[in-house]
Amino acid sequence: MSIKTAKPAITETVGAQYLCFASGEDSTGFSGQYEEDVEKTETVKKVKVSTNGSSEDVYASGKVYDTDNTFASKDIEVEAIAFPADTIAKALGSNVDTGGLISDGADRGKPYFAYGKVVKKKHGQFVWEWYPKCMMLEISDETSTKEEKFSEQTQTVTIRAYAFNEDGDFRNYVDSESKNFPKGLTEEKFFVKPILTPEDLKTAIGGE
Repeated sequence: MSIKTAKPAITETVGAQYLCFASGEDSTGFSGQYEEDVEKTETVKKVKVSTNGSSEDVYASGKVYDTDNTFASKDIEVEAIAFPADTIAKALGSNVDTGGLISDGADRGKPYFAYGKVVKKKHGQFVWEWYPKCMMLEISDETSTKEEKFSEQTQTVTIRAYAFNEDGDFRNYVDSESKNFPKGLTEEKFFVKPILTPEDLKTAIGGE
């Protein structure tokens, strides 16, 4: 036996984000099918992911026998310098009139979509992620007056990711530092379509 010191690459920055709306809704509202177009934007400032769930200890014979963990969803908070207007309107379930008027606030129902993002690490390493089943919760922004010195103004959206398969998974991703990172996979191939299964990944690479 020997001890090997690992030196994983540290995170440098968030990269592009990707969004693809779901299609062909079933009785649960999510079929795992998506529209043809995937939208890429490179306006992201910050992404924060938090888990919604609970952890309960099970006691027996005066001590903790087991711990029950329940994870209901994940909230993805995205801060960006700008978001595409039509994408936000669609994700919020807004009514878009043919004359250009956008009305929001009513409970019209919101569509599911897949959300993807890139995490860039030092030495050219990276993580590519898909959250296949998401819904937009809200968008917030703060606008201030223009002054002599430039002041950056941003918008923040909150996205909720739900489990997309029977196992209860929320995310599919690949890490370039993993020994099993698939050869021939590029960012464009990975994000050309949401990845839900190992078969989807093989298709993205080129199939076997």
